[in-house]
Amino acid sequence: MALSDHTNKKSALPSFLTKNGLFRTQRPFHHPYLSVTNVASPSPPIAPPPLTPPKRSDTTGGPHHPAWTSIPQERWEGELHVQGQIPLWLKGTYLRNGPGLWHIGDYNFRHLFDGYATLVKLHFENGRLIAGHRQLESQAYQASKKNQKLCYREFSEVPKHDNFLAYVGELANLFSGASLTDNANTGVTKLGDGRVVCLTETQKGSYVIDPNTLETLGRFEYGDTLGGLIHSAHPIVTDEEFLTLLPDLIKPGYLVVRMEAGSNERKVIGRVDCRGGPAPGWVHSFPVTEHYIVVPEMPLRYCAQNLLRAEPTPLYKFEWHPESKAFMHVMCRSSGNIVASVEVPLFVTFHYINAYEEEDEDGRVTAIIADCCEHSADTTILDKLRLNNLRSFNGQDVLPDARVGRFRIPMNGSEYGILEAALEPNEHGRGMDMCSINPNYLGKKYRYAYACGAQRPCNFPNTLTKVDLEEKKAKNWYEEGAVPSEPFFVARPGATEEDDGVVISMVSEGNGEAFALLLDGSSFEEIARAKFPYGMPYGLHGCWVPKH
Repeated sequence: MALSDHTNKKSALPSFLTKNGLFRTQRPFHHPYLSVTNVASPSPPIAPPPLTPPKRSDTTGGPHHPAWTSIPQERWEGELHVQGQIPLWLKGTYLRNGPGLWHIGDYNFRHLFDGYATLVKLHFENGRLIAGHRQLESQAYQASKKNQKLCYREFSEVPKHDNFLAYVGELANLFSGASLTDNANTGVTKLGDGRVVCLTETQKGSYVIDPNTLETLGRFEYGDTLGGLIHSAHPIVTDEEFLTLLPDLIKPGYLVVRMEAGSNERKVIGRVDCRGGPAPGWVHSFPVTEHYIVVPEMPLRYCAQNLLRAEPTPLYKFEWHPESKAFMHVMCRSSGNIVASVEVPLFVTFHYINAYEEEDEDGRVTAIIADCCEHSADTTILDKLRLNNLRSFNGQDVLPDARVGRFRIPMNGSEYGILEAALEPNEHGRGMDMCSINPNYLGKKYRYAYACGAQRPCNFPNTLTKVDLEEKKAKNWYEEGAVPSEPFFVARPGATEEDDGVVISMVSEGNGEAFALLLDGSSFEEIARAKFPYGMPYGLHGCWVPKH
């Protein structure tokens, strides 16, 4: 495995400018489709966070890695000192969303996905880098802050009740969706009309933010009557449209819906009925091609019974049904018709990388190729993400194997599809998640993907990897003790090569520090880094907002 020889450069104190800890004054943001509810109240002036955030102890008695430690304060902004050179063409803001606060008072959350959303920005302009973070002011976060206790159901957490009647009332609210969280801690995306929205698995957890100040502007209200409580946390978003899946838990299946840029109204393209199991499979994400939408039916299925439990099971809100089998459905974008539905080997994935159409010499589509970060049909990955597991790494190699899983879905009426590794998994350390591609290749035949891989032994993906799907090779970036977040590719304006651009990541270091990292998209060599003045928790998914 090709690993870089970069080493951590130590300095007595990180270099940064705090701008007195204040955000720049922004004009109010208005939009006709924005429901301004639960908007953040004006914040008092803030001081920069401590250079060394307070260390908490895990069950082993040692300090937490900053990746799994709550952010030291609600908000901060300042200019970072850059080592290396930021390309002058890189003008815009990288936004990253993810859980960043895992405790309320003395109560500590259990799972990585429970944490309250922390937005981080990296603004690039004229070779300079302005960074900042801010807590998303969801209703769930504001209620917990006010009451100093959990008030909504998170991924693994359930509010504690004073008496049985309160518990019964909370269950009633669960069926209406009122007690489900709106903690939008999973992703952030720029819509075609310029609005920037934070998302999670619950539909109510959709919030519009200001990409400059990171201020929470209000809840994104869907202007239709489709209803439902959940949706895919990863819609497909382009300048023209927003595509997502709405799982139907009553009559197991999925609605495939589309929302035009500038609108809040989702319109149904079509419906897919599940072919197996008591409930639809979890659809955290899904892929598309130029003419088709691929709807996966994974045997890791939603489970209403687990949703009602006061204590989590190892699979949380889901249940593994291998007997129900696994399927891939292909829907025509224009007609909504199902043009292929095949059984595939059992699989477990959170994230699809991309998909494209394979054609014969006459231009007829013969198959759909869909790639994902596949966890070898091993559901234990969910429980490995308990904070106690992440915080208590003892040198044992406990990260479950993962690969670039490549589905081949025939379009000739065949009953079966193929799932195999797109390249030898040892090329990327048998770790594979948190992926991105050149967005100009969405739904098209592509060559490169960027993701988090593994340098073993480890308990979590700890490398950045560039996968070459033609040569079936990978280039890997690694620093001992570091936990990098999703590598996000930004194409150079006017580029003609697929990998001509930069890869942005944020890295939490084992020494309690953190830095922003830029890699060359082609060579995968480091071109710049900039230290934060505090440890940065791990984050999930991001987006790019170009400066025009």
